[in-house]
Order: sequence, then C-alpha cells, then structure tokens
Amino acid sequence: MRDILHCDLNGFFASVECLKHPELKNVPMAVCGDPETRHGVILAKNDLAKKYGVVTAETIYSAKKKCPKLALVKATHSDYVKYSNLVNQVYLKYTERVEPFSIDESFLDVTESKELFGTPYEIAYKIKEDVKHTLGLTISVGVSFNRILAKMGSDMKKPDAITVLSKENFKNILFPMPISELLFCGISTCNTFNKMRIYTIGDLANSDITRISKKIGKLGCMLHNYANGIDSDFVELYGTKHTPKSISKGVTFPEDITDIELLSHIIRKLTDYISSHLRKKNLTCTIVCVTIKDNLFCVVNRQKQIFKTNLFQDISSVAIHILKENYTDNRPIRAMTVSVSGLKSQEDEIQLDLFSINQENQRDTPKEKIETATKTLDNIRNKFGNKITFGSMIDKNR
Repeated sequence: MRDILHCDLNGFFASVECLKHPELKNVPMAVCGDPETRHGVILAKNDLAKKYGVVTAETIYSAKKKCPKLALVKATHSDYVKYSNLVNQVYLKYTERVEPFSIDESFLDVTESKELFGTPYEIAYKIKEDVKHTLGLTISVGVSFNRILAKMGSDMKKPDAITVLSKENFKNILFPMPISELLFCGISTCNTFNKMRIYTIGDLANSDITRISKKIGKLGCMLHNYANGIDSDFVELYGTKHTPKSISKGVTFPEDITDIELLSHIIRKLTDYISSHLRKKNLTCTIVCVTIKDNLFCVVNRQKQIFKTNLFQDISSVAIHILKENYTDNRPIRAMTVSVSGLKSQEDEIQLDLFSINQENQRDTPKEKIETATKTLDNIRNKFGNKITFGSMIDKNR
C-alpha cells in the first residue's frame, strides 16, 4: 500500500499578490483578468472577500456589487509559475516522487520517506509548516493510500489543514456525501445517477457495476472504483514529461466581431501558434476543434478528424472550414479558441510509405515542399523570433 499526499495551495494567486503587496492582507481583495481585454472575471480571492460572497469565475461587476471596496489586482502569471516551482522544491526535500497536478496542486508519494520523516501525517504536517515558514504560503493536505482519496481529502478542510482518509475511515467519511462530491462526477453524470436512485457516494459504491457500465460506460466504472477507494494511478518522479492530450490557443476580442474574413485571419494566427508548438514538441495531431463564444455567452464547439499533421496549412484550412460551416448567422463573436488533440509523437509514427519514397531524380511533392519551407521558417524563427511568417498570415488591412 502506498502513502500519498495531495498538497493544495490555499487561494494561491491571491496569496502571492498579498506577499508582493502586504497592504492587501487586511482588506478584501481579488485577482482578476484584464478588464480592458474583457477578461474581467475573478480568478482568486482572499478570505475577507469570501465573506462578502465573492466567488471565482464571476464577473468583476458582480463581485463589486457584493463588495464595493473590493481591491482588484491584475494577474501576474509569471510570478505564480515562480512560486509554484519554489513550492515544489520544498516538496522535493521530502520525496523525489512529486507530480504537479496544476499550478497550485501536487501529488507526493511519501512511502519511502517514512523512515526519515515519520508517519504520513507527520510528513504532511512538516511539509505544511515548511511551506508556511519558507515561502509565507499555506497549503491544505490530503493524506491517503491513493491519489483520488488524497485529492478529495485536501478539499475537505481549508485553509492550512490536513485531512486523513485511511482504509479504516474513508467509507464512514465519504459514503454519506452526495454523489456530486465525487471527483470527476459532473452535473450531467450526477443527474444520470440520480435517475438511477444513486444519490450518495455510498449508493454508488454499493451499486452493481454491470448496471453502471451499461448506463454510463467506462466513466461509470471509473467512478464506481473511486467510490470504493480504488485507484491504481501512481505518482511520477518530478520532471517526468508526458505527451499532452491537447494543445489550444484562444482569444477574447476587445470588441465583438462579425466579419468572417477577420475571424478567419485570427484563426490563422491561432493555428500558427499551435502548429509551431506541435513541431517544437515533435508531435502531430489528428483532431482539430474550433470553439466560438458569442456576445450572449452561447458557445458552439465543433471538431473534425484529419490525417496526422503538424503543418500550419493543414490545421488552419480545417479550422477555417469548421468556422465557415458553423458561423452562418452573423451573430457578434466575443471569443474564439482553436485546439488540437489526438496527439502522438512523430518518432512513434514513422512509417515507410511506398508511394512517398523518393526515387532517383524524383521531384518533391507539394506536401514535401511545404514541410521543407516550414522547417526553414522554424529555423529562422528560432534565430530571429516570430516576426517572420507565412504570406497568408499578413493582415491585408495594415
């Protein structure tokens, strides 16, 4: 049996800003996006702001109505990355198995650390106090025998707290809780469970897995395992790299847009970033997705499967096709995102294609010429920056 911790920084963005600006510690404050670029939502808040009912993801306008004296600070992502790395360095003093889950969360496997630092609870306490005294930040820690229960434990007491979910007590604690509290059980899945007369985590744990599988499929089986405290995922060594599941790039416009050609031009810019990122990671994609949000916050999300590629021309043409196929009513568009998925390493994809092997004196195909030009462009950008681009990327109105 493993000993797993989930460490979650409390009000991370707001806490970092209070370290930088101590005068904010004693007033209700919140970190927000940039109102001028219409990212005007609350990203994090301190405990004083919470008392006024300020919540993450609500608009600045709504938060100000609740708390007129709310101090607002623009997010500084580079500082959050810096402190996230510093916190992980503290964790690494106690174990080499530290796996960041997000910018403010990490899993730790302390199974091999007990001889040096004590019981899992004692290790959690030492880490919590170390982070507090070294960096001035507080964490909540879940202690359990697998990742899923450790994560649920860290959510139960905040801030600056430790929760232990052991083999002996986890059923007594979790089983009475509503099914919505189970990690990865979304609103739609909860509604489906409720229709099956499954209302609590205990109800799910004691349900027939065959019935669950028929109704909800693999997700239902996974959640059934989680409800029973079963999770086989292990904690990776710090710095282990994984192939990402998707890469995306989005933009919220300063003003709503209805011009299809301008939207197409923006897609080219977004896909140029994505394709360049794919090539840097030596990846290809097989699915392109476009998400459009209009001025009434209605969202349309459409995707299309393509042959594996990391070329700007391939991805942009598919994304623009998706846009034109689904944007036909001239409604004002507030934001747009392009994403790619079905990612695979190029090194794993090398195959000999009898029809593409160059024979002596054979000319390059159009595709090969594009690939050659793209490699040349990447080399130039690596040396001189991203100001060099394809002709189709040039804004013709400039």
